[in-house]
Amino acid sequence: MPPVRPRLTAAIADVRRAVRTSLVGRQWLEGRAASQSPLVLVALSGGPDSLALAAAVAFEAPRAGIRAGAVIVDHGLQPGSADVAARAAQQADALGLSPVLVRTVTVGGDGGPEAAARAARYAALAEAAAELSAAAVLLGHTLDDQAETVLLGLARGSGAASLQGMAVESGLYVRPLLGIRRSVTVQACADAALEPWHDPHNADPRFSRVRVRLTVLPALEAELGPGIAEALARTAEQLREDSEALDRFAEELAEDLAEHSEAGLALPVAALAANPAALRQRLIRLAVASEFDVALSRAQTLAVAQLVTDWHGQAALDLPGIKVERRAGLVRFSAQSRQQE
Repeated sequence: MPPVRPRLTAAIADVRRAVRTSLVGRQWLEGRAASQSPLVLVALSGGPDSLALAAAVAFEAPRAGIRAGAVIVDHGLQPGSADVAARAAQQADALGLSPVLVRTVTVGGDGGPEAAARAARYAALAEAAAELSAAAVLLGHTLDDQAETVLLGLARGSGAASLQGMAVESGLYVRPLLGIRRSVTVQACADAALEPWHDPHNADPRFSRVRVRLTVLPALEAELGPGIAEALARTAEQLREDSEALDRFAEELAEDLAEHSEAGLALPVAALAANPAALRQRLIRLAVASEFDVALSRAQTLAVAQLVTDWHGQAALDLPGIKVERRAGLVRFSAQSRQQE
């Protein structure tokens, strides 16, 4: 028996429109025959955001020639979590999604509870996608989540990489609802007679994201006026555009400038000095990441940049696994042996 379709309301239409825009025109749709309809999986927690997403995907995917299923991850962090996962699976079935998988994970202790749960969840989602040869996993992050992410990055002083927030598309993962407010997903569920699960952790002030959600953003709205979340999301989008352009330019420059050797690689001092700081520091980070698979911190990057901008004969820098020195007009990067470290 096909799932019952609710009457169309403004909230349901907004979520469906966002999903339709996200699904149509994706690269994994191109060049496929009808018998090769791609599969997408909704990461479904049972909360209002992912449930509204699941309902919209169940409606829009068949119309776009796409198969749609769901993956429910049970983190096992709360009493009754298995029941919550089973109920979400039943809702996915009732919406007409297929296949529907439930995965139980063990959350480690590395990096704090939020980071550990996130790592376990993404590992389970990636494994399910690989098992089913899914083209994409759709995540229910909303505009409010984006605004919270930007504020958290600002508070940590994490730079443009954090302030640009979450990407609409990042490898396997697609976020169709980044332009939709959380209030709209809640209303869409109510209009469709869907009963979402409300995670108690989302109201627990022990978590920094919850404090931003319940205290910081409302205070900003009260003091500065409405539209703060939208403004933060716009800022993230603009920063992402700028950052992607600079990254691409740095990659093109690096191909022309990098001099490779058995010991590592080198970049010309004159070329680094001629470029603005944002591009110079990207070239340094890119060189180290691509050659040695090491991610430099900002402090480490600036220390290397001083070999270009504040050169007074200083000694070589010893960074984790890497030696960096200025010699004969080049900034030279070479791998360090364990004895040198």
